[in-house]
Amino acid sequence: MNIGNVSGDESSLHRPEPLANDASVPHPADTQNAAIASRLNWLRAGVLGANDGIVSLAGLVVGVAGASAAQSTILTAGVAGLVAGAVSMALGEYVSVSSQRDTEAALLAQERRELAETPELELAELAGIYRAKGLTEETARKVAEELTDHGAFRAHAEAELGINPGALTNPWNAAISSAISFSIGAAFPLVAILVSPISLRVPITFLVVLLALALTGDVSARLGSAGRGRAVVRVVLGGALAMLVTYGIGHLLGAAGV
Repeated sequence: MNIGNVSGDESSLHRPEPLANDASVPHPADTQNAAIASRLNWLRAGVLGANDGIVSLAGLVVGVAGASAAQSTILTAGVAGLVAGAVSMALGEYVSVSSQRDTEAALLAQERRELAETPELELAELAGIYRAKGLTEETARKVAEELTDHGAFRAHAEAELGINPGALTNPWNAAISSAISFSIGAAFPLVAILVSPISLRVPITFLVVLLALALTGDVSARLGSAGRGRAVVRVVLGGALAMLVTYGIGHLLGAAGV
């Protein structure tokens, strides 16, 4: 038996694969984590939109109830407020996301031009980014070259700009999601005040709204990995204050016959 050959075989068996555990090699979970983060951002935005709907409509219908006991008046004001709020949220989100998308598109176009005009300079810039993250000169250069060979535009866009060219936010999706989440939130106080007995409509609406706000506060805190107690108290107190102020104003105006 040739001991030298055996030891050589064993060393080859135990030799690690090149770059198998190198931090520069993209991990399959990276893309999945980015997708999860994106979904969490959308969910967080939906929760905040619902919270806006709860507070806005609660303040409106409670204020109107303080001035008038007529259910038709409360219904008209509530539906008008829901529609106006949903449209406003959708338009605001559409304009905001469209502006963001236009900015990202301009940056991507500039990056594409620079890659076409000065590829070596861009390669050196990409290597510099990975050197700044702690890689050696040689490893950073190798990573930059391999990523450039695999897809130069995407590699530079993600490393330099933090933008995934294939996952730009759709302003229509953002607008529709915002309108839906606002409407869902607004439905809580509107339904509560319409189905409650006249003598109990304001207290019941207060209770329903505070419970709904506690829920949205808890969910948003969970999504943001923040302290749940403080988040819930903050949003509940804010909603309660809004309803108290609007109810007081409505009651004063109603008493004055305005």
